[in-house]
Amino acid sequence: MSAPATVTAITGTAPAGTTPAPAAPRAWVVFCDNTELAWLRLLRPGFRHCFVVLHDGSHWIAIDPLAPLLEVTVPPVTADFDLPGWFAANGHTVAPATVRTGLRKPAPWGPFTCVETCKRLLGLHDQFVLTPWQLYRHLVRHDVFSAAPALCHTPLGFIAANP
Repeated sequence: MSAPATVTAITGTAPAGTTPAPAAPRAWVVFCDNTELAWLRLLRPGFRHCFVVLHDGSHWIAIDPLAPLLEVTVPPVTADFDLPGWFAANGHTVAPATVRTGLRKPAPWGPFTCVETCKRLLGLHDQFVLTPWQLYRHLVRHDVFSAAPALCHTPLGFIAANP
Protein backbone atom coordinates (compact mmCIF):
# COMPACT_ATOMS: atom_id res chain seq x y z
CA MET A 1 0.00 0.00 0.00
CA SER A 2 1.45 3.40 -0.97
CA ALA A 3 1.74 6.38 1.36
CA PRO A 4 -1.04 8.94 1.11
CA ALA A 5 -0.27 12.24 -0.60
CA THR A 6 -0.62 14.15 2.68
CA VAL A 7 2.20 12.11 4.21
CA THR A 8 4.33 12.89 1.15
CA ALA A 9 3.73 16.62 1.59
CA ILE A 10 4.55 16.49 5.30
CA THR A 11 7.63 14.26 5.14
CA GLY A 12 8.98 15.65 1.88
CA THR A 13 9.59 12.17 0.50
CA ALA A 14 7.92 10.83 -2.59
CA PRO A 15 6.44 7.33 -2.80
CA ALA A 16 8.61 4.76 -4.60
CA GLY A 17 8.47 5.12 -8.37
CA THR A 18 7.47 8.79 -8.36
CA THR A 19 9.40 12.00 -8.74
CA PRO A 20 9.13 14.57 -5.96
CA ALA A 21 7.61 17.90 -6.93
CA PRO A 22 10.24 20.57 -7.56
CA ALA A 23 10.52 23.38 -5.05
CA ALA A 24 9.16 26.75 -6.09
CA PRO A 25 11.85 28.77 -7.86
CA ARG A 26 13.44 31.73 -6.18
CA ALA A 27 12.50 35.01 -7.85
CA TRP A 28 13.72 38.57 -8.10
CA VAL A 29 12.09 41.52 -9.83
CA VAL A 30 14.53 43.79 -11.64
CA PHE A 31 13.58 47.46 -12.02
CA CYS A 32 15.24 49.67 -14.60
CA ASP A 33 15.11 53.05 -16.28
CA ASN A 34 15.74 51.94 -19.86
CA THR A 35 12.88 52.68 -22.17
CA GLU A 36 12.45 53.51 -25.81
CA LEU A 37 8.79 54.40 -25.30
CA ALA A 38 8.37 58.12 -24.76
CA TRP A 39 5.25 57.81 -22.59
CA LEU A 40 7.15 55.68 -20.04
CA ARG A 41 9.25 58.74 -19.21
CA LEU A 42 6.24 59.88 -17.17
CA LEU A 43 7.00 57.09 -14.69
CA ARG A 44 9.40 57.42 -11.76
CA PRO A 45 13.07 57.39 -12.86
CA GLY A 46 14.68 54.03 -12.16
CA PHE A 47 11.25 52.37 -12.13
CA ARG A 48 10.07 52.66 -15.74
CA HIS A 49 10.29 48.96 -16.59
CA CYS A 50 10.50 45.69 -14.69
CA PHE A 51 11.11 42.02 -15.38
CA VAL A 52 11.52 38.80 -13.41
CA VAL A 53 14.58 36.62 -12.92
CA LEU A 54 13.96 33.10 -11.64
CA HIS A 55 16.44 30.56 -10.28
CA ASP A 56 15.29 26.95 -10.18
CA GLY A 57 18.44 25.66 -8.47
CA SER A 58 20.11 24.71 -11.74
CA HIS A 59 19.42 27.58 -14.14
CA TRP A 60 18.69 31.27 -14.27
CA ILE A 61 15.64 32.24 -16.32
CA ALA A 62 14.84 35.83 -17.28
CA ILE A 63 11.31 36.78 -18.35
CA ASP A 64 11.29 40.27 -19.84
CA PRO A 65 7.94 41.64 -21.11
CA LEU A 66 9.00 44.05 -23.84
CA ALA A 67 6.59 46.13 -25.95
CA PRO A 68 6.97 44.03 -29.13
CA LEU A 69 7.39 40.58 -27.49
CA LEU A 70 7.77 38.57 -24.32
CA GLU A 71 11.44 37.62 -24.11
CA VAL A 72 12.26 34.45 -22.17
CA THR A 73 15.97 33.66 -21.92
CA VAL A 74 18.36 31.42 -20.03
CA PRO A 75 21.37 33.69 -19.42
CA PRO A 76 24.70 32.00 -20.17
CA VAL A 77 25.91 32.02 -16.56
CA THR A 78 26.54 29.27 -14.03
CA ALA A 79 23.92 28.34 -11.45
CA ASP A 80 26.00 29.84 -8.62
CA PHE A 81 26.45 33.20 -10.39
CA ASP A 82 24.88 36.15 -8.49
CA LEU A 83 22.66 37.43 -11.30
CA PRO A 84 20.62 39.77 -9.06
CA GLY A 85 23.88 41.27 -7.80
CA TRP A 86 25.11 41.69 -11.36
CA PHE A 87 21.95 43.60 -12.31
CA ALA A 88 22.37 45.83 -9.23
CA ALA A 89 26.02 46.45 -10.08
CA ASN A 90 24.83 47.62 -13.51
CA GLY A 91 22.47 50.26 -12.11
CA HIS A 92 19.22 48.35 -11.58
CA THR A 93 17.19 47.94 -8.39
CA VAL A 94 16.48 44.29 -7.60
CA ALA A 95 13.90 43.07 -5.08
CA PRO A 96 13.43 39.47 -3.93
CA ALA A 97 9.93 38.11 -4.40
CA THR A 98 7.92 35.05 -3.48
CA VAL A 99 6.44 32.83 -6.19
CA ARG A 100 2.99 31.95 -4.90
CA THR A 101 1.80 28.52 -5.97
CA GLY A 102 -1.44 26.64 -5.53
CA LEU A 103 -3.67 29.64 -6.20
CA ARG A 104 -7.24 28.77 -7.20
CA LYS A 105 -8.82 32.20 -7.69
CA PRO A 106 -8.18 33.86 -11.07
CA ALA A 107 -6.04 36.98 -11.07
CA PRO A 108 -7.96 40.22 -11.55
CA TRP A 109 -8.07 41.56 -15.08
CA GLY A 110 -5.28 43.92 -16.03
CA PRO A 111 -3.68 45.30 -19.19
CA PHE A 112 -0.67 43.39 -20.54
CA THR A 113 2.17 45.49 -19.11
CA CYS A 114 5.54 44.64 -17.62
CA VAL A 115 4.03 45.01 -14.14
CA GLU A 116 1.06 42.75 -14.92
CA THR A 117 3.39 40.12 -16.36
CA CYS A 118 5.57 40.21 -13.24
CA LYS A 119 2.49 39.98 -11.02
CA ARG A 120 1.20 36.94 -12.94
CA LEU A 121 4.58 35.20 -12.74
CA LEU A 122 4.66 35.77 -8.98
CA GLY A 123 1.00 34.98 -8.35
CA LEU A 124 0.41 38.48 -6.99
CA HIS A 125 -3.28 39.44 -7.22
CA ASP A 126 -3.22 43.09 -6.14
CA GLN A 127 -5.27 45.02 -8.72
CA PHE A 128 -4.01 48.37 -7.41
CA VAL A 129 -0.35 47.67 -8.23
CA LEU A 130 -0.07 49.25 -11.69
CA THR A 131 3.40 50.81 -12.06
CA PRO A 132 6.90 49.42 -11.48
CA TRP A 133 7.30 51.76 -8.49
CA GLN A 134 4.07 50.46 -6.94
CA LEU A 135 5.24 46.88 -7.49
CA TYR A 136 8.57 47.66 -5.84
CA ARG A 137 6.85 49.27 -2.84
CA HIS A 138 4.47 46.31 -2.55
CA LEU A 139 7.36 43.84 -2.56
CA VAL A 140 9.29 45.86 0.01
CA ARG A 141 6.30 46.32 2.32
CA HIS A 142 4.27 43.13 1.95
CA ASP A 143 6.21 40.31 0.36
CA VAL A 144 7.56 37.73 2.76
CA PHE A 145 10.63 36.14 1.18
CA SER A 146 11.89 34.58 4.42
CA ALA A 147 11.55 34.95 8.17
CA ALA A 148 14.63 37.18 8.21
CA PRO A 149 14.54 40.60 6.53
CA ALA A 150 15.21 40.22 2.83
CA LEU A 151 17.81 42.39 1.16
CA CYS A 152 17.17 44.43 -1.97
CA HIS A 153 20.04 45.04 -4.33
CA THR A 154 20.28 48.68 -5.34
CA PRO A 155 22.92 50.58 -7.27
CA LEU A 156 23.98 52.04 -3.90
CA GLY A 157 24.32 48.66 -2.16
CA PHE A 158 21.96 46.48 -0.11
CA ILE A 159 18.98 47.74 1.84
CA ALA A 160 16.63 45.81 4.10
CA ALA A 161 13.47 45.09 2.14
CA ASN A 162 11.32 44.13 5.11
CA PRO A 163 12.19 46.53 7.94
